[in-house]
Amino acid sequence: MTKLTKSQLKDFLDSKALLYNNPKFIESDPIQIPHKFHKKEDIEIAGFLTATIAWGNRKSIINNASQMMQLLDNTPYDFVINHTDADLEQLNGFVHRTFNGEDFKQFIKSLKYIYTEHNGLENIFAKYSEAHNLQFAIHKLKQHFFEISHSQRTQKHVSDPLKGSAAKRINMYLRWMVRNDNVGVDFGIWDLISPSQLSCPLDVHSGNVARKLGLLDRKQNDAKALKELDDSLRKLDPVDPVKYDFALFGLGVFEGF
Repeated sequence: MTKLTKSQLKDFLDSKALLYNNPKFIESDPIQIPHKFHKKEDIEIAGFLTATIAWGNRKSIINNASQMMQLLDNTPYDFVINHTDADLEQLNGFVHRTFNGEDFKQFIKSLKYIYTEHNGLENIFAKYSEAHNLQFAIHKLKQHFFEISHSQRTQKHVSDPLKGSAAKRINMYLRWMVRNDNVGVDFGIWDLISPSQLSCPLDVHSGNVARKLGLLDRKQNDAKALKELDDSLRKLDPVDPVKYDFALFGLGVFEGF
């Protein structure tokens, strides 16, 4: 494709964002799992757990995230807050790739700690948010998440941008919670954080498309690449930069761009 001017690139990506940021997107995306709930805390927890296992085949992510919700009696917040040790035993057999029952049980215990001692997930991200960035806040979430007694193996399932990770899944989760897209895909239920602070979930698809469009030079999909992509997208739309996640993802997955 011939190199586009900045205004042509913006028009092209705006049109693709509009095309893919619509309710039909939900049908094939893991975001459908938190959409099964109505209570704020249920949406938050269902979304967080779903995003945590959102790597690999999308169909298996959706199936396994559905199974997660069934194991939590389809009342994720109530289960997190009121579970007993005996309740946790029913999570033992769960597995999604390298995330297993032991990890699942740890996540439930840590989430209870986050809600009872830190006033919930939104509060942590808002407390540590920076002007144009939530990467330090993600780092702090990981710290607080593992302040309680935990299995060392589970730490790998929460990314840390300060250790070089692009933290794709948590950035995707933050998009779900913070952006109000007015069409009912992203939830927009967190009003302590602005969409302008969000980062694009950077993965193989969005990274490859971003490089082809000249939005990203760095070869690895890591924290430095995320910063570079963020800078490029904020120039196109400083108010809602991660709407372009829909464009990059759609171009990569649905159009083989």
